[in-house]
Amino acid sequence: MSQVDMTDLKGRGELRDQPQRTVSRRTTLRGTLFANELLTTFRRWRTLALLTVLAAVPILVGIAIKIETSDGGGVGQGRGGEGPAFISQVTNNGLFLVFTALAATLPFFLPMAIGVIAGDAIAGEANAGTLRYLLVAPAGRTRLLLTKYATVMTFCVVATLVVAISALAVGALLFPLGDLTTISGTRITFAEGLGRALLIALVVAASLTGVAALGLFVSTLTGSGIAAMATTVGLLITVQILDQIPQLHALQPYFFSHYWLSFADLMREPVYWDDLQKNLGLQALYAAVFGSAAWARFTTKDITA
Repeated sequence: MSQVDMTDLKGRGELRDQPQRTVSRRTTLRGTLFANELLTTFRRWRTLALLTVLAAVPILVGIAIKIETSDGGGVGQGRGGEGPAFISQVTNNGLFLVFTALAATLPFFLPMAIGVIAGDAIAGEANAGTLRYLLVAPAGRTRLLLTKYATVMTFCVVATLVVAISALAVGALLFPLGDLTTISGTRITFAEGLGRALLIALVVAASLTGVAALGLFVSTLTGSGIAAMATTVGLLITVQILDQIPQLHALQPYFFSHYWLSFADLMREPVYWDDLQKNLGLQALYAAVFGSAAWARFTTKDITA
């Protein structure tokens, strides 16, 4: 074979190899961008403070229940037995503190933390003057927005697991553990109860996808991180209030918070899936609507900072 032919074959080989190197480089870029976003988010003092507060809630709830029942009385005696779901079962089985802590943090503490992280995702970068530098890299606005949303959703999972693990540790220290009784009155093993606790934590994290998309959309509307966080948290509080007004019962099934506590149906035997499916479907709808709005706004926005 002539030297010209060899050169031609090598040239074709280089052309064939070029797309592979390009794909590899793009894949590395995606992974590096996401890893950097995770590292940046979880190294901030704000993030660590939020996780600390979330971890402290189950500790306070567990200690309060232990003190109230130290004289042999039940939880909520003298007040009609009122309290969050599962709270009356905590003294019998510490695993119920996981469900109680998630029920206590889901209406406010968890969504507030997600709102802070999501609201600061884009606006915080613009306020710090780093957004333009992020877009200088060949990542593209769409990929950067998806990376930001993936980072917020990762925080959702981590925050929920922090609450669950803290509650499990406190429950094991202060109360007995063992087989537990479901809402339907059937008995399940402790191992199965742990499995359901993990599933409930994942469902709670999935219940926050709508809030994450809403916060990300608000974050694209302003260049002030504080304004975006305050607006997102304000919207959360407003929706929670509206969801408690009886006159708005026709609209309440469309509020993203309406089915949040449906995770309790995972402790039935058999599991009641109706409200769970409505909740996950509603979160997917909110994520699609506000995610699309965030993409439309961010990809057409004039970045000046």
